[in-house]
Amino acid sequence: MHLPVPLRGPLSAPFRLFGIRPSRMNPNTCTICEMAFSRVMKARAVTIDASIMFADLRGYTALTQTLAQAELTSLLDAFYDDCAAAIWRYDGLLNKTIGDAVFAIFNFPVRQPDHAVQALLAARDIQARFSRRREELARAIGAGGHELGIGIGVDSGETNFGEFGQTHRDLTAVGTVVNRAARAQAAAGPGEIMVTQTVKDRTGDMVGGSGREHMLKGFQQPVTLFAG
Repeated sequence: MHLPVPLRGPLSAPFRLFGIRPSRMNPNTCTICEMAFSRVMKARAVTIDASIMFADLRGYTALTQTLAQAELTSLLDAFYDDCAAAIWRYDGLLNKTIGDAVFAIFNFPVRQPDHAVQALLAARDIQARFSRRREELARAIGAGGHELGIGIGVDSGETNFGEFGQTHRDLTAVGTVVNRAARAQAAAGPGEIMVTQTVKDRTGDMVGGSGREHMLKGFQQPVTLFAG
């Protein structure tokens, strides 16, 4: 859903006068695109094939008890910036930031036949970006002795996307794939990416090795996860 609208540079000025600017969820699309699919979702939810990624900043809760607010803000800024840059690089939709976690969707509204690959590349990019500045960031905020890292989970498959709720409307994806990605993230350690069997199958030889069964919260049967 890339539109022939100049989103940056001098040519974008006339469009900005009418409120057309890069979307906050994905700056590779514009606000017209964002409003268009938002209005559609008010009428109904749709089923989409998508890849879902959750990234969580490990150790943040412990740090809230020892760091000043300004230092916590700097840490979250770095985490959000690294996640956003990587997600947008691979045309994902940064759907939500939830405290110390980020929720991204791939294959909507920008269509990607290889969206599982793009989600995994984005996850690896997040880890690489944060790793490069982890030690400097720890020194800057005085987080010595605390292990800073990001845990990421990715799943892929059919999920519902729409605007849910009556008094409070929330434009988001819901369903088993979303829940499984969130639980895979919870199973990942700092610096780890955990992906499901579906993601492994859809990404070819990008994911190697044997998986390990995990009893994920809310799932009656064990789920096999692989290191991404």
